[in-house]
Amino acid sequence: MSDTQNLPVESPLAPRPRAVVVGASSGIGEALARKLIQEGYLVALIARRKDALDTICAEINEESGETAAIAYQHDVTNYDETPILFQTILRNLNQIDMLVYVSGMMNKVSFSEYDFAKDREMIEVNLLGAVAWLGQAATLFERMNAGHIVGISSVAGDRGRVGNPGYNAAKAGLSSYLESLRNRLTRSGVHVLTVVPGFVQTALLKNARITFGVISPEKVSKGIWRAIRRRKQVVYLPGWWRLIMLVIRHIPSFIFRRLSF
Repeated sequence: MSDTQNLPVESPLAPRPRAVVVGASSGIGEALARKLIQEGYLVALIARRKDALDTICAEINEESGETAAIAYQHDVTNYDETPILFQTILRNLNQIDMLVYVSGMMNKVSFSEYDFAKDREMIEVNLLGAVAWLGQAATLFERMNAGHIVGISSVAGDRGRVGNPGYNAAKAGLSSYLESLRNRLTRSGVHVLTVVPGFVQTALLKNARITFGVISPEKVSKGIWRAIRRRKQVVYLPGWWRLIMLVIRHIPSFIFRRLSF
């Protein structure tokens, strides 16, 4: 855990917003953490890989000339630790204005493979970890009548495709959970954003059966920031995925089940 004693001095009339990014040691999480810091946030970066996390925080703080990134090591499947760590970060930062859940993993699954251990791992990281963290943020933000909750889902969750049922189910569950939070929290002034990326150049891509239109995590982070500023409810990245998935969702089941993607 990084030293929080060196946080920058702020003006009481212009306090800097605070964000928590869960899953910030690479890919979208790292890119978004850097983007938020560029936009003036102080950011708590959470990830399982301590060495990678410490390196990223050191780079960010050196580039920004201040302690803008604070590292917290955590495995999102250690659910009992989540409320304790959330309160620790809240105490260290004095406030939390945004929580982003990026942590995700996708095991390689063959077409005729039904491996409970692989499916369980994907559901625990992609869905249950998100529920543990986003529930903490929801409780706080509802009391504040403010705040941003951001969850990284996937186009894989829009329909039950044949390639990876466990991953598809986890992302579908996350999208549904985020929609439920949005419907609860909107009346309290809390913004809930569901991010639905297509193929992004991250470690998960190596286990994808088909890829096209791959974009960088940096482009995704810029799209997320625009959606946060505009208080969008759902954003597909790139935007043309919204049209593709609209078509896919309306393909009749007797045709869809014959497709191989």
